[in-house]
Amino acid sequence: MLQRNFSWARRINCMANQSPSRKAITDFHLLHSSGRKITEFHLSSIVKICGRVEALQEGRQSHCLLLKLGFNADLILMTTLLDMYSRCTNIHDACRVFDEMPLRDVVVINSMISGLCRCHLSSYAIDLFTKMNQSDRDVGTWNSLILGLGQNSEGRTALIFFGRMRVEGVEVDVMTVISVISICADMAMIIHAQQVHGLVIKSGFELYLPVGNAIVDTYAKCGCMGDACLCFQNMPFKNVISWTSLISGYAKHGFEVEALEAFHQMEMEGVVPNKITFLGTLYACSHSGLLQEGWISFTTMVNKYSIAPTMEHYTCMVDLLARAGRLYEAHEFIEKMPIKPDAKLLTAFLSSCCHHKNVELASAAGKKLLQLQPQEAGAYISLSNFYGLVGDMEGVANVRRLMLERGIRKEKASTWIEISRKVHSFESGDRSHPDYQKIYDHLRVLIQKMKNIGYVPDTSMVAQNVEELTKEEILLGHSEKLAIAFGIMSTPPGTRFLIVKNLRVCADCHVFTGLISKIEGRKIVARDSSRFHHFKDGVCSCGNYW
Repeated sequence: MLQRNFSWARRINCMANQSPSRKAITDFHLLHSSGRKITEFHLSSIVKICGRVEALQEGRQSHCLLLKLGFNADLILMTTLLDMYSRCTNIHDACRVFDEMPLRDVVVINSMISGLCRCHLSSYAIDLFTKMNQSDRDVGTWNSLILGLGQNSEGRTALIFFGRMRVEGVEVDVMTVISVISICADMAMIIHAQQVHGLVIKSGFELYLPVGNAIVDTYAKCGCMGDACLCFQNMPFKNVISWTSLISGYAKHGFEVEALEAFHQMEMEGVVPNKITFLGTLYACSHSGLLQEGWISFTTMVNKYSIAPTMEHYTCMVDLLARAGRLYEAHEFIEKMPIKPDAKLLTAFLSSCCHHKNVELASAAGKKLLQLQPQEAGAYISLSNFYGLVGDMEGVANVRRLMLERGIRKEKASTWIEISRKVHSFESGDRSHPDYQKIYDHLRVLIQKMKNIGYVPDTSMVAQNVEELTKEEILLGHSEKLAIAFGIMSTPPGTRFLIVKNLRVCADCHVFTGLISKIEGRKIVARDSSRFHHFKDGVCSCGNYW
């Protein structure tokens, strides 16, 4: 009997540590219904699995069984239970477990901090952290808060706590540097990233594969593809994540040839690509018009590596065809897909239909999009832009009414720039910056210089039914223009700088940035939600294919 119990425990625990699935939950039910003795090891494994697959109901049943068997004094088991509830985003029950624990060690508190951050309750996590005695915190406590804040898009706050951690003399570990450098990547904070890279070398972490992968990804996301390549080449070991980071970096920067060459080199070295790798190659093809190469990549994934396409792969293929003007081929591809298209795929298709001014297909895609009742504002904005493009102001009004009825809010456009280790953020029409008057004055001077060489503001981008001068004033306040004007004001002539936008850069701002790079003799790198744009001498690396 003992041997059988051990066999079941090992089987369930193996599933928990490798690829947790609901099959393990089924096995546990079989074990329980067979009348065999349930141990704390069985429960620890099954609770862990319930958390990872977000099986809240089964997790609650395990909780009841745990109480029934009297294991509620087991600190490790109760910590696993707390983690399970937070992973299932049931923070109420996680807090109840935490409050009912008679003893709490630092691991329990670390788990609670992670859970609060996971459920977007960062202020409570910070409060719990602050209430701890400084001597009671370990590196895991700092990591839980820093990582949690970073995952909640509160990178700046996370970096403040990282600074405190260093001041207090807490020794960082691999998890710390991976978390911090990933935050630098998300915010494109190249100066901070370089300093953390220096800390990595000083601490001897550069040989750890996950750290090397994170550094490659960070330099790519900070607009420094040359540094990303150099770090990749210096890595003593590489895995599929290393290669995928390089390929995706090339793709985002518009270096499609290099992305495909890296993929072929990866195959030659015997590294098997995964589904994320193919997203990188397909993205590279779709954003450069490489139709044949895109099809080859897609068929290679399916036929050679037996990887079933996900919605993201199908979206890349539709985007590839539609961007190239093959709208009817893209439409046929959508109709033949084995799965129904989601809102993101239809939004990508609609965007290309608008760009190529195909009213028939845009209308059909728009109707399907509304039927899905998407929760993302981007779908409605694309539809509104389409109606505005064809002059249907009633259609624009109807889309906006739908957004109000469905509680959909448009995400505010925001662009930021790092100057002297300080991040400056701008929103469209923003006047909150201390130097906003100087920024607008300088921006008007730049606009006049551009008009003198033929620039005409693209007011078709403004959907509001207002006069042309008002539309120009709205365009003037776009967040990327404000960030660029501030960057030019704040850096010496000829200095290269990077701006980051949370949404896709608009067509007028794309033209604006190109002309500014020529007039001011600057290299301007712009990272938007879609890709990187490298502007120099009036030309963008995307070749206006974006």
